[in-house]
Amino acid sequence: MKTLGRLGAFLLLLALAAGSMALWHAGRPHQGFQGEVFYELKRGTSTLTMARELAALGVVRTPWHFLSARLLRPRAALQAGEYRFAAAASARTVLDRIARGDVYYVELTVPEGSNLFEIAELVERRGLAPARDFRRAAADPKLIRDLAPGAPSLEGYLFPSTYQVSRRQSADSLCRRMTAEFRKVWREVGGRGDPHEAVTLASLVETETAVAGERPLVAGVYRNRLEAGMKLDCDPTVIYAAQLVNAWRGVIYRSDLDRAHPYNTYRSAGLPPGPIANPGKASLAAALHPEPTRAVYFVAKPDGSGGHVFTETLAAHEKAVASYRRGKANQRHTATAPVARRKPARRR
Repeated sequence: MKTLGRLGAFLLLLALAAGSMALWHAGRPHQGFQGEVFYELKRGTSTLTMARELAALGVVRTPWHFLSARLLRPRAALQAGEYRFAAAASARTVLDRIARGDVYYVELTVPEGSNLFEIAELVERRGLAPARDFRRAAADPKLIRDLAPGAPSLEGYLFPSTYQVSRRQSADSLCRRMTAEFRKVWREVGGRGDPHEAVTLASLVETETAVAGERPLVAGVYRNRLEAGMKLDCDPTVIYAAQLVNAWRGVIYRSDLDRAHPYNTYRSAGLPPGPIANPGKASLAAALHPEPTRAVYFVAKPDGSGGHVFTETLAAHEKAVASYRRGKANQRHTATAPVARRKPARRR
């Protein structure tokens, strides 16, 4: 009996020593991988499974080290999601990160005025999805059809903002998030009913001027031209028409202006069939509430400020165009150079 008692005491001491060592090791940094590793914790995963998976990745030394750290925080709620590990860390630190939900996200910033082709390239560069997958998803208007039944695609409804997204987020789910954000902002600016005409107009305003204070005035000019039956002569629509037929060469050429395409407002009267870009909140508000004006023309100022000169008559507009050309010539630019996006010099 004494022998059994001594053996039991010895085994208990051995277990306590092993537990103490495990707890000690749980606090020591470990890195059993090179570079970086990602671990996706799925909902409902048991602690034992989690410990084994982290050990297999080299994030913790052994499953027992993570389990030992868990003993110290038995009530901590471990958050599902994807975690990135790029440096040595103790099992306790690993557990702490998972308990506070330090989930890894990719930040995707979509500038105002980006079109779906540009967003697709941004998505691919951030490693989220191939550009072709995003273009395919954005070409289907089903996510917005209930609100804008005439929308030919999601162009205009992919709201420009900064999004934190998972590396595993699909192009379809990303489009869903961006259109959901559009719906929220559309309500905030007082939008009612079918937004398609307003969003289309807002996309022209967004791409024509980067000066926030000019947006309601630009919207007013376009409203005047629409009511007068004049062509809109909007350079960014020429660019978009070229992009749709895979013919955009970086600058506008005469062949682009002459292209017979419904999005080319130099050839087709009225608004284009749909938005040519994704407008921000200010441009949406401007399209809904254009500034009253008698102006029907505008041309860029030659000072490089991004602003425009607005005029009511063709004679006044031609004078402003001549002033623009003289200013550009003084800056050693030729008056006949192709016009780059956001720097229109043609008649409006």
